[in-house]
Amino acid sequence: MPTIFSRIVSGEIPSYRIVGDKDFLAFLDINPLAAGHTLVVPKMEIDYLFDLEDEQLAKMIVFAKHVARAIGKAVPCKKVGVAVLGLEVPHAHIHLIPINDIGDINFSNPKLRFSPAEFKATAEQIIRFL
Repeated sequence: MPTIFSRIVSGEIPSYRIVGDKDFLAFLDINPLAAGHTLVVPKMEIDYLFDLEDEQLAKMIVFAKHVARAIGKAVPCKKVGVAVLGLEVPHAHIHLIPINDIGDINFSNPKLRFSPAEFKATAEQIIRFL
C-alpha cells in the first residue's frame, strides 16, 4: 500500500508543492512547527533515509540544501533546522524547519494551523527564491 508521501508524489493527494525533480519532491508540511516547515522526500518509496544508496542520499541532501536556502530567504528565521525522524510516515523524508531558537524544532510542540491561502502564500514566497 502506498504511503501518504507516495500519494502526494503521484498527485493523488493535494499538497503545497515547492519544487520537484525526477528524484525528489519538496512540499509544505500540513502539520508544521513553523511557517515554511517543508518536507523533502524521494519520489521512490523507501522507508528509511539511510537505506538510500549513497549517491541518492547525497543528491537528496543537496536538493534539500537548495530548498533550505530558499526557505531561509522567504521566512524570517535565524537558520533552517534539519531533522530526520522517520517514525511518523514509513517513507524517507527530511524536515526543513525555520528556527530562531533550539526549542523551535521540538516535535512535541503544538502544531500550527494555517488556512489554505496562508499555505499557498508561504509556498509561493519560498518558490520565488529557488
